[in-house]
Amino acid sequence: MKEFKFKIDGKDYEAQVAEQDNGVLAVTLNGNTYAVEVPALAHHAVKPVVHQSAAPAAAPRAAAPSAAPAAGTIVAPLPGTIKQIVAAEGQKVKKGDTILTMEAMKMENAITAESDGTVLKVRTSVGASVNQGDILVDFQAEGAPAAAPAPAPAAAPAAPKAAPAAAAPAAAGAKNVEAPLPGTIKQVLVSVGQEVAAGDTVVVMEAMKMENNITAEFAGKVTAVNVAVGDQVQSGQAMVVLA
Repeated sequence: MKEFKFKIDGKDYEAQVAEQDNGVLAVTLNGNTYAVEVPALAHHAVKPVVHQSAAPAAAPRAAAPSAAPAAGTIVAPLPGTIKQIVAAEGQKVKKGDTILTMEAMKMENAITAESDGTVLKVRTSVGASVNQGDILVDFQAEGAPAAAPAPAPAAAPAAPKAAPAAAAPAAAGAKNVEAPLPGTIKQVLVSVGQEVAAGDTVVVMEAMKMENNITAEFAGKVTAVNVAVGDQVQSGQAMVVLA
């Protein structure tokens, strides 16, 4: 089971997603459970548990040999719908370049390259529904002819960056812009003393290999910025304080 905490229009949500038989997901949202039928999941039921860096992945791959790429892959970090294909087959991209965008949990997220390399084959299309672990793109990392970029290095900085979680709480009357889920700060777009309007992007963070714009839910003046680029944040952590 996977658990998510996020905000939509200022309202807190907690979701748990558990895979059932025959392509059905049990989705519990704020205590209410729904049976969500995902037709593609019925045909690839084993894919959501495949991790490209794990040795035991050999058995699930045998169930869909046609999908096994010759080089590295970019996979869906969670279920969603493909909104845009940005990079073309044969295109060379830089680390951080957007390969495609997908909508998940009512958010549009950019799926980016983890290293410099070349897009070998796009295995999805606009409007397609994908499941967690589905292969979206075959990717040739620069300098790694036979292996996909390992996801482990991205998680390595987690331990030394844990300190920002202890940021001081907002003063009386102030309001926090909080992290909707755990992730890494990619950009800080505001500074102390700056006036922002409701809907302005204040921070860009990467979560589950997707970049997300975190916006102010209300207008105000920035009184504190509790994070910096590269910081690891936890769900509910105050990143920016407005008064």
